[in-house]
Amino acid sequence: MIDLTTTYLGFTLPSPLVVSASPISEQLDLIRRAEDAGAGAIVLPSLFEEQLAIDSEDLDHHLSQHAYSVAEALTYFPEPAAYALGPDAYLEHVRRAKAAVDVPVIASLNGVSSGGWVHYARAIEQAGADALELNVYFIPTDPLVAGAAVEAMYLDLVRDVRLHVGIPLAVKLPHFLSAIPNMAHQLDLAGADGLVLFNRFYQPDFDLDALEVVPNLTLSNPAELRLRLRWVAILYGHVEADLAITGGVHDAQDVLKAMMAGASVAMMTSALLRHGVEHLGAVTLDLRRWMEEHEYVSIRQMRGSMSQQHVAEPAAFERANYLKVLRSYALRMRPGVR
Repeated sequence: MIDLTTTYLGFTLPSPLVVSASPISEQLDLIRRAEDAGAGAIVLPSLFEEQLAIDSEDLDHHLSQHAYSVAEALTYFPEPAAYALGPDAYLEHVRRAKAAVDVPVIASLNGVSSGGWVHYARAIEQAGADALELNVYFIPTDPLVAGAAVEAMYLDLVRDVRLHVGIPLAVKLPHFLSAIPNMAHQLDLAGADGLVLFNRFYQPDFDLDALEVVPNLTLSNPAELRLRLRWVAILYGHVEADLAITGGVHDAQDVLKAMMAGASVAMMTSALLRHGVEHLGAVTLDLRRWMEEHEYVSIRQMRGSMSQQHVAEPAAFERANYLKVLRSYALRMRPGVR
């Protein structure tokens, strides 16, 4: 009997497949269908700090000081009506989602400052969310802001929220921190129960006719998984927090790689937006089939089996692998060309 159960944020999940924050988790019908198709947990779409009226001076400070440094920048944000769920509606959605399914429901907060987050983190807990994911979407553009200050902002935020809520906390990290293992260790100490690797920072495009910057959301592709595998494999066994991979998970092979790197769960969005939530069922069948063929009886058996915990000198291993990759490409010349 194949055992797909895993543990994440203190919960025993029936499957390592987690639906990450997206329009899918805005609709109760799709949430129910995702559970039926095999989802182990559901992450609700984010409540954005820009939606929170409280602590507006703190928000204005962060936006003006670090993001654009001009007042006109505030017009870049959507009008309140453009958000799918306002603060009160979001709390009601948490309540309804929790009542609709048996798997854990994880709420999400997206922003940069701690004031409004603390208040709504408490409200989200009271609404019945099983856990909370802190999505710190912050791009430092001010040359006077040092990396240490950015890291301190993350840590202060986690400490502040941890002091005020009792539900498990996951932190969604960016990939461009200068010392990810140390930051993961510091977040451990600050009270994070899980680390989600990595946030996808969407790149804008230029409209050459209108001479405007235009948003351009692209769904993930499986190639993005490699960056996540690398860092989960490095962190596994060195942090207490559970590890989650998000970005680039599209099929059973991707899920298996995530587990072997050391992840507790593999989060999916893009593949479900392309193929529908029933894709979870197909992935689950493929997972079971592969595990039977390769004589794995459980997810626990394979977790971390390809992590760097099994390498004596991780830094030397990374350097050697880097050289192998560079030498792995053979330049193929056309006949007669020198």
